[in-house]
Amino acid sequence: MNQFDSLSRRAIEAPESGIVAVVNHGRLKPGLIPLWAGEGDEPTPEFIARPAAEALMAGETFYTWQRGIPDLRQALADYHAKHFGRRLPLDAFCVTGSGMQAIKIAIEAVVDPGDEVIHLSPAWPNFSAALRLSGGVPVAAELDYAEGRWSLDPDRIASLITPRTRALFINTPSNPTGWTATLEDLAAILDLARRRGLWIIADEIYTRYFYAGGRAPSFLDLMADDDRILFVNTLSKNWSMTGWRVGWIVAPPSIIQVLENSVQYQTSGVAQFMQKGALAAIEHGEDHVAAQVAKAARARDLFCDALTSTNRVVSQKPDGAFYAFFRIDGITDTRAAAIDIVDRAGVGLAPGTAFDRGGAEFLRACFLRRLDHVEEAAGRLASYISSL
Repeated sequence: MNQFDSLSRRAIEAPESGIVAVVNHGRLKPGLIPLWAGEGDEPTPEFIARPAAEALMAGETFYTWQRGIPDLRQALADYHAKHFGRRLPLDAFCVTGSGMQAIKIAIEAVVDPGDEVIHLSPAWPNFSAALRLSGGVPVAAELDYAEGRWSLDPDRIASLITPRTRALFINTPSNPTGWTATLEDLAAILDLARRRGLWIIADEIYTRYFYAGGRAPSFLDLMADDDRILFVNTLSKNWSMTGWRVGWIVAPPSIIQVLENSVQYQTSGVAQFMQKGALAAIEHGEDHVAAQVAKAARARDLFCDALTSTNRVVSQKPDGAFYAFFRIDGITDTRAAAIDIVDRAGVGLAPGTAFDRGGAEFLRACFLRRLDHVEEAAGRLASYISSL
């Protein structure tokens, strides 16, 4: 038996990212405008980077609080009180090494091997892959799609519940679709979870990217203290910190020690100097967040208007997040199309085949970029579409 065959089945079956083949094909193409990754194009601002660098140079490089330094957890509590009108205790927060680790910890907290978790689809693929690595079984509840708009049928979720169902994973605003739950949607999901004794893992990381104004509806608007909800979040999107890998979980205080134990056996905590940068982001970053959301709103309009003007794309502007998820009339193999678009248009897109059931005929573009790049990319794509 060779080394590969002696690996665990779960490790072998962990899927490669469906976007990687396109990225590897186009990474070095001169003049390419990359819209395939879920991040903006601005580096972390100086007001965040400087406190982290100063803490690093001051020697803040030792083991620290595994659930997060108290100052950062207090800042997170203040942030939630300000934006969600809900004052939570420090023991409701656990700082993690990225939003992805927050999701993995949440999964391991509530899912045993063989348990099922229902998630909405099309979906960011990392959740279902992480669930499988933990021995869980993802079950896709497809969003409805009509005339360029996505919507939720809560009865579809209910129809998929079995005795093995343990949790619901709800990402709103959604990556990749931009679908954003209404308060009525969230109330229906919460009522279902309460009646069936299910956990909710709530991925609301794009909640500030909500184009109707303010923030998107949240389970925090509706929940009671005894509801079984784990909120996973990250500093990546709001504060231009994707490479930092710092996130957090909001959880019932009664289980926070369980989550801290999971941190202990995965990373033993986030570096203190990085948490100092995160603290600066939370405390002083509101202007930056507002500027990012405003930039995304302008880019959304510019990009989506250019595509729909071709009369070959039917796609409503997304209500939230910062992705255009669109279907081009006549294209069914989006992986091949994404490669062709790299070669002929010089634009990098993510193929819908990477985003689970219901997304295979779509392409995803991240429009959180400088407007001249978005305008140029939209023009190239419009020309490409018109030439088909």
